[in-house]
Amino acid sequence: MYVLTINQRDSREVGDLVDDLLRSLRPVGTVVPFQRSVGDEAIGIVPDARSAVDAVLRALRERRWNVGVGVGSVGSAIAGNAAPLPDTQSIHDVGGPGLVYARRAVEEAAKSGVRVPVAVDGPDAEAAIQAEAVLRLIGQLVLTRTNAEWAVLDLMVPGVRGQQKLVAAELGMTVQAVSKAVQRSFWNEEHACRPAAERLLTLVDAADVEPAGELVQE
Repeated sequence: MYVLTINQRDSREVGDLVDDLLRSLRPVGTVVPFQRSVGDEAIGIVPDARSAVDAVLRALRERRWNVGVGVGSVGSAIAGNAAPLPDTQSIHDVGGPGLVYARRAVEEAAKSGVRVPVAVDGPDAEAAIQAEAVLRLIGQLVLTRTNAEWAVLDLMVPGVRGQQKLVAAELGMTVQAVSKAVQRSFWNEEHACRPAAERLLTLVDAADVEPAGELVQE
């Protein structure tokens, strides 16, 4: 399972933006919906690596969030972590290593000097480092895009041919201008790299790897 803990970097300067974050994450499929956990922080649980990568990049786009991805098992906080994940809409009903890994990861992402504030943690530390590196590279592409580029990209669908003409007509732009926006934003490269990040995330929860160090549920 994939747990994402996301907290705000600059709430003192710009105010609490958790509600805006939650709206931006609504298209992402979840097992437990993204929701405010405490203060300016949100947590959600997603079913697969593709959803995790999607959520990470949606959050990074806003340029205001530290994103931690925890890869590991989750279960009932009441019946014990070994119990199946309850049928719940509340993150407070959930416990387990996945949440602890996500907490570790978001604290790593929040450290000063981290240019792309996303981190990954889980049982296989080496795979987590590799997944994190790829997510940070893709995240850098997302962070550097302009609003004008996003106006184009938000109308694009990965893998669909011939859509630039339709996007140009929708925005009142030339096809050449749309093409340049796509090229400058490295949109095709981002979507070509997403499967690599997804694959590495699936390796983080390798069954034959013991968790490094002691996990303590807060």
